[in-house]
This record gives sequence, structure tokens and C-alpha cells, in this order.
Amino acid sequence: MIEIHPFGIFCPPKANYLLLGSFTAVKKDDSYDWFYGSKRNQFWPMIEEVYAVKLPDKKSRQNLFTKLSIAIADMIYQCERKDGNSLDSNLINFVFNMEGLNKLFGENPLQKVFFSSRFVEKQFRKNFEDLITKYPNIEFVTLPSPSPRYAAMSQTEKIKRYRKIFPKNK
Repeated sequence: MIEIHPFGIFCPPKANYLLLGSFTAVKKDDSYDWFYGSKRNQFWPMIEEVYAVKLPDKKSRQNLFTKLSIAIADMIYQCERKDGNSLDSNLINFVFNMEGLNKLFGENPLQKVFFSSRFVEKQFRKNFEDLITKYPNIEFVTLPSPSPRYAAMSQTEKIKRYRKIFPKNK
């Protein structure tokens, strides 16, 4: 079944940073209403630790990322899944979000792009070479994956890395 990305791009005015993922997780219930919102994903609990805040809902997460000048997008606009789970390795028949990402890069003073995983970094470098060439001053940083399946690093270690990498609270 073909899936179209349900969230679009979140971009506060004059974003300095971009958190770039692959594609949304499988939506199992209505509680998953925004990026990294599935119950198993460690991203928002780790961000709560990094910034010492509670982020119980989409609005609070958007407010924090607006304050930090961080945009969020996924590089895949449309795809299918081989098996009904959320693994990146399951995603097939990609249609990349070329138009959206070109617009985001062109309209914002991006300093850094944070890849949510090695998979995202690899696919971006392969399929978005023109953006890398056009914006040579942007730094590209690969984060430890927030997926609980990425067990090469503990959640505590991931938080330490995120604390070093993410922008400081203004």
C-alpha cells in the first residue's frame, strides 16, 4: 500500500537547523500525531532530558523547536512498506521530498542538518547531492538513532551525544 507523508514539513521562521528523518513510523493509534511520536521511539523523551522540559504534546514540541530554530522534515514523501513495521529497511519505492527540501534549504539560513540515522545520511548524500553542493557551508551531523532497536548505544549515551550536538536553549 502506498503511503503519503502525513505531517509535511515543520519550519519555524528563519530556521538555523534541520532535523531530517526518513519517513514516519506506522501509525498504530491516534496518539501518534507528529514526528517521532510513536510510543517506542526514544526521541522526545531524550529531548526532554537534554532541555530539562516536559513535552507532553505536539504544541509543546513545536514551541520548543520554534524557540531553538529547528525545522523537522522527512526526506521521503511517499513510499511503501515490505512488512508492516516501521524499520527504515522496510521502506521501498521511495518518492523523495525534493520540492519541499529544496524550498526549505533555499528559504532558511540553515547552519546544520541533523540526520536521524545512518540510513538517512546515506540516502540523503546519494539522492540530494545537489543540495550538498549548492549549500557547502551547511554542516551535516548524524545522530545516534532514537529507535529503541538501535542498541549499540544506551539511551543515556544517546542523551549525552544529543546534549553535545543540539543547539543550546536560548
